[in-house]
Order: sequence, then structure tokens, then C-alpha cells
Amino acid sequence: MRLKNFLIVTKNIEKAKQFYHDLFGLQMLLDNDGNMILTEGLVLQDEKIWKDFLGREIIPENNACELYFEEPEIEKFIEKLETLYPDIRYVNKLMTHSWGQKVIRFYDLDGNLIEVGTPM
Repeated sequence: MRLKNFLIVTKNIEKAKQFYHDLFGLQMLLDNDGNMILTEGLVLQDEKIWKDFLGREIIPENNACELYFEEPEIEKFIEKLETLYPDIRYVNKLMTHSWGQKVIRFYDLDGNLIEVGTPM
């Protein structure tokens, strides 16, 4: 058995697709009417489908998990982030952990937590 994909919920799947393409270069592999598979195993699902399936409300910014990306040129990434998405909500701006890794954490357009760090 292997982990195949990671699914996140989005209010606007087209805006989410653009966000993940703009910042991380992810490409769409399959668009299945409210379920979209992107490269690197990320799946976007329309919030209505998820709510109907679960029968529960979606809780944005719940901080229960995060998407983690690595970027060796993190300062250039931050410039791109701030240029393309100036209203992005940060958990923490650029910081350096005691072990030397630089990281930044922020929410995507739907409140999913993202961390970008320099490679370990």
C-alpha cells in the first residue's frame, strides 16, 4: 500500500488551481467536475461535494495539518508570494529554526495551512 494523494477542500476550485500553479508550479492532471488532481499528488475538491459527503461544516484555518514544500531560494519565493497574493494570511513570516532551516507558514485562499522551508 502507498499514499496516493492528499485532498484539500476549496470554495473556488479555479482560483485554487491558479494559486497552486502560480506559487508552486503544479499542473492539472485531471478535472473531474469538482475534483481536480494536480501534479505532486494534490487533489482539490469543491467544498459543496465535501460537505455533502461528510454532512458536516468545513473548518478553515483549523491548523490540524499542513502542506509542506521545500524551496532553496526561499527569499525569491516570498517575493513572488507577496507580489501575486499581497493579502495572504501568515502564521509566521520568514524565521529560522534552531537547526538552521528557514521556513514561512501561511494559509492558502481557503484556509489550508502551507509551510515552505529550505531543504534539510
